[in-house]
Amino acid sequence: MKKTYFLYTLPLLLFLNCKNEKKDSIAETKVPETNQVKKTNSLVTTRIDSAQVPKTLKYKGNFKDGFRWKDKTGEYVVLTSETGVYINENFSHENDGSDAEVFAHCYSLENNQQIWKVNDFIKDCMVDIDAAFKKNSLKVTDLDKNGIAEIWVMYEMACKGDVSPSDLKIIMYEGKQKFAMRGESKIRTGMENHGKPVFEGGSYTFDKAFQQGPKAFRDYAEKLWNEHMAD
Repeated sequence: MKKTYFLYTLPLLLFLNCKNEKKDSIAETKVPETNQVKKTNSLVTTRIDSAQVPKTLKYKGNFKDGFRWKDKTGEYVVLTSETGVYINENFSHENDGSDAEVFAHCYSLENNQQIWKVNDFIKDCMVDIDAAFKKNSLKVTDLDKNGIAEIWVMYEMACKGDVSPSDLKIIMYEGKQKFAMRGESKIRTGMENHGKPVFEGGSYTFDKAFQQGPKAFRDYAEKLWNEHMAD
């Protein structure tokens, strides 16, 4: 009887052992797939709202837009804000005019250190003021594929009492390197006799950094300009 029992149980033991070996083999092939995912050299971006800005990061004015991202150099946040029309007591005022400012801040989330800051303003303006970021123009890219994000902000500035183009600017940072594109907004001023609309403005110039930088930067800047110059 003992021999019969052994003969019946031996195939069962071999079957169970084979199943366990098969499971272990499957598990071992899955582990390397997970470990091969390397996010340190990938650009991971997330748009944030005002409630998602870390409390330790301060900014002036009203929150407009923001991004959080991670590239090969670390994890960062950028946020833009506007003051609207107000009186800045730190500005000199000879005409009892008003002021307006725009801000863009980039911070490292590892130590809350400010990496760069954009601050532009209109001061002591007696007529209409326009100081605002273009809607949905804040962008985070890696066009040159070097693992370091490029941050784009675009805004309009004007102090005028007529219908004319406003100053328009694109500021881009890659790390601490600044790139600037400056020009005018494009506005419709009338119609020709045969019904064709007449426009004014829309021209721009690249600074030295853009001129000497990758063509991909200039191409993207022109695309962003054309999308928003007539907003």
